[in-house]
Amino acid sequence: MSPSALSVLPLPFAVPPVQTRARHLHLILPYAAMPHDSCQHILKDLALPQLDQLLALLDPAHVDEGSQEQAIPPHERAVARAWGLNPEAPAWAATAQPHAMPAPSAWMTLCHWTTGADQVRMDDPATLPLSPEDAQALHTVLQPWFAEDGMQLQMVDPGRWLVTGAPLQDLPTPSLDRVLLRDVSTWLPHSAHSRTLHRLHSEVQMLLYNHPFNASRAERGLPPINAFWLHGAGSLSDTALQAAHTLQQVTPILLADGLRQAALRQDWPAWKAAWLAAEAGPIGQVLAHMQLGGTATVTFCGERHARSYTSTRRNWLAKIKNKLSPQRFTDLHQAL
Repeated sequence: MSPSALSVLPLPFAVPPVQTRARHLHLILPYAAMPHDSCQHILKDLALPQLDQLLALLDPAHVDEGSQEQAIPPHERAVARAWGLNPEAPAWAATAQPHAMPAPSAWMTLCHWTTGADQVRMDDPATLPLSPEDAQALHTVLQPWFAEDGMQLQMVDPGRWLVTGAPLQDLPTPSLDRVLLRDVSTWLPHSAHSRTLHRLHSEVQMLLYNHPFNASRAERGLPPINAFWLHGAGSLSDTALQAAHTLQQVTPILLADGLRQAALRQDWPAWKAAWLAAEAGPIGQVLAHMQLGGTATVTFCGERHARSYTSTRRNWLAKIKNKLSPQRFTDLHQAL
């Protein structure tokens, strides 16, 4: 797996291409461990020798204690922190844009909600093929509804749009990762700032229920689009954006996104394969980088917590202690 294949993080933000000449690299491993029985069973026999070699060269650094109820998951908080931004405020998602977003903005992911007896489930947006032509047609349908509330829709790619407008100011918007394949009602924001959003959710569902747009998709054997999810809402000043971009250049981020995708879909064979791919790819890359004199940080993330390990100057006593009792991933993954 090449660095370029690892350098692009899916919604809600993008990680810049990795600069292999950088002195310091930061490897983030999302969903490195989860309490699911199948996940724990795989971890018992998972051999990651390069990761253990890498950990032996690093020392504990930052500890991020969280909960599954937090709107922003640990790996997104880790990226925000690495870029010098508030990890609890999703405004940093706007750093994916080439310019500052002084006006309140958010990402909008088009999706399908399935209503069951006791929940409304967000289906996987990846199963909703959307051509640029379909996206443009849907944009024409939805833009007037959002415009009535002072918001503008801009297509970044067919399935991901940028929304701007005053109603997004101070709007809590949980990460898409928290909602994917889960009950959306748990994560819908409930505050004075979210009334417009709740109304738009209802209006869009009613609008698209029998709309010719979805009738056309049905004729082509495509699933309907009947909902949207806003995430990464906020605004960034020019100063904050420039500082974030500077840190992106100084400390490139490698992110093993295969772990994230497999864990969210609870595809445990794929999750194991993603670990082996990370071992052969970015973990080996960072290990080689350190063996050549570079420095690095590795952040392990679960659904709740994150643990970071980084390069430090060790005295002789610390070197002996590490030699006698080296850190191993099997000893730390329970803490995630």
